[in-house]
Formats: sequence, C-alpha cells, structure tokens
Amino acid sequence: MTMSDPDWLVWARELQAIAQTGLTFTRDPYDRERYQAIRLLAARMFAAHSDSPVDRIVALFSGETGYATPKVDVRAAVFDDHEHLLMVRESADGGRWTLPGGWADVNLSAAENATKEVLEESGYDVQVQKLAAVWDRTRQGHPNGVFSCCKLFFICEPIGGTPTTGIETSEVAWFAENDIPQDLSLGRVLPRQIRRMFTHRRHPALPADFE
Repeated sequence: MTMSDPDWLVWARELQAIAQTGLTFTRDPYDRERYQAIRLLAARMFAAHSDSPVDRIVALFSGETGYATPKVDVRAAVFDDHEHLLMVRESADGGRWTLPGGWADVNLSAAENATKEVLEESGYDVQVQKLAAVWDRTRQGHPNGVFSCCKLFFICEPIGGTPTTGIETSEVAWFAENDIPQDLSLGRVLPRQIRRMFTHRRHPALPADFE
C-alpha cells in the first residue's frame, strides 16, 4: 500500500522548496521579498501542526540553500556468518534500535557513507555487497518529516573492528531474524524493511527495490 503525507505537509514542503529555489536564483529584490514571504508561510503551516515555534522553523529553512532536492539517508544492513543482523541502540529517540546509518555527507559516495556510519556507530569495518533498496520515506510510511527524504539501504559484511558505541549510540548487538527488537526507531527503519533486508541477504541476485 502506498503511504502519503497529509495535504498540509505536502503543500508546506512544496512552498518551502519553491521559496528555497527562488531565493537561490532570483536577482530581483522584490521577488526575493516574495520568496521570503512564501518561506514564512510554509513555516507557519508547519508550526500550526507541530510544537515548534515559527522562528525555529524559519531558521531551519534558512539553512537550506541551492536548488531544493530530497535529503539522502543511508542505512547499512550488516550480516555476519551466522546470518545475524547488526543493530545499534540510539542514544536519542528513547534509546530505540535501528540499522546503522544517517544523513549522507558530501564528498562521499552513498556506499562510502554507509561504511562510515557503521564504523562510527558500531565500531565495525564493513564492505558493501549490494544496494538493496531506494525508498521514499513518506511512501514507506515513516513518521512525517519536514523535508522530503530518499532512503538507501545497503547489504554489508563485516571485515574487521570490534563492537564500540559512538556518540549517537549506546549499545551494539547482533540479532537473528526472529529476534529483532520490538522497540525500533521508526523514523529510521521499519520492521518490514528489516525483513526485506534478510530476503536480500538470502537472495543476493535480487534487484534493488524502488518505488
């Protein structure tokens, strides 16, 4: 089933993207004022449906420059020789479990971002085996987010390192398919996504999933 955001969130994102792109390319001072007004309107829409004040949302939007594009989140599904999956417990988000990952950094490929996140969050060096999925956060049914987001999932294998928590994690552990924790960080990973990673592990020739 295809998931969707509420209309107000879709409209607010579109207004913010129009304002961001317009402010990037306009040279007309009057148009600049109009785009700033559109950005403020988008922020007011977000504030009306959340606990965040308008000023905070405007500051968040103001940090976004250039042509508006989706954010990129990378997730690594790391499997050991016993077909156990590596997971980390987030220090934030109530200490819930997730696959290692995060926002992609510049000057690194998507796969390099995945290996970096695993090392930083779990202490393991890994090698990427394949791209398993390219999913839209909204259509997957994750909780609503301010920005549009594309999520990339990679199948990986450990090649070294030792379990070590990082700044963002409080625990590192391996889980069998039937023992995946129930308290998942749903903003980062969903139960059916984890099940799909096990399927990709068992069938490495499967093509990458996408919408």
